[in-house]
Formats: sequence, structure tokens, C-alpha cells
Amino acid sequence: MSNSLIDAFAQFGAKPKNRLRGRSAIAEDGALVLSCSTAHFRHPRPGVLRYEDLLSRDLSDRAGTALLGEHLALARDGQLPVRLVVVAKAREGKPRRSNYARPDVIGRLTEFDGDHFIVDFTRLVGELNQPGSTRKRRV
Repeated sequence: MSNSLIDAFAQFGAKPKNRLRGRSAIAEDGALVLSCSTAHFRHPRPGVLRYEDLLSRDLSDRAGTALLGEHLALARDGQLPVRLVVVAKAREGKPRRSNYARPDVIGRLTEFDGDHFIVDFTRLVGELNQPGSTRKRRV
């Protein structure tokens, strides 16, 4: 389902500073919410969706890039979970890009050197077998 960027971030309890081009935010639960362009995904092994990018790729929004760098450093140092918002470029004949939250996956920042970063996402699998439990486990 396509949403505005604000709506996609809100599904994780977060709000990006830039409502049109926000790249990251910290959610109410402390997770990093990251907007990811479809062009930078790959599958390094079964069950893993890898996002790899550079902070320096887009310098048109210096404030947003600096904020993303701060958020990545927080995620690295605090071992924060990463939640995924996918940003798909508009296809021919479509007027705008699509943004959608992926609540079915959870990520972990595996590399960040101040510019280059890698996040590996894995699918969440069902609820634990406890009544009323909201915890989910990874594959």
C-alpha cells in the first residue's frame, strides 16, 4: 500500500524532519526508521534483504544527510533495531513515487564507517506462543 512518507514513518511511531525527503527518524520505541530506495537493495543470502548506500550519495539535503549520519551512529553504538520504509521511484505514467512501511521485517546495521553503511533485514515470523504476547522472533 502506497502512503505519503509521513504516513509510512508514522506506522513505526516516527516522524521524519523533512516530510517529502526524510531519510531517517528515531521511533517512539527507540528503533531507527530508515527510508530506503529500491535501487540499493540486494539479496546476499536466503532470508536476508540487504540495503547498502552512502551518505555522500545525495548531498542536495545536507541537513537530512547529517541527521541520517547521526541516526546511523546511534544505531551502531546502541545496537538499535532498524525499521524499513521503502521508497520506490515512480514508474512511467505514475505521477509520484510510492512509500510504504515494511512492518514484517526488522534490520540490523552491520556496517557504518561514517559514509558507507549496510543494513541487513530479516523477516519477522509470527507471534510467540504466549497469550497476549507482542514479541516477535526473527527467522
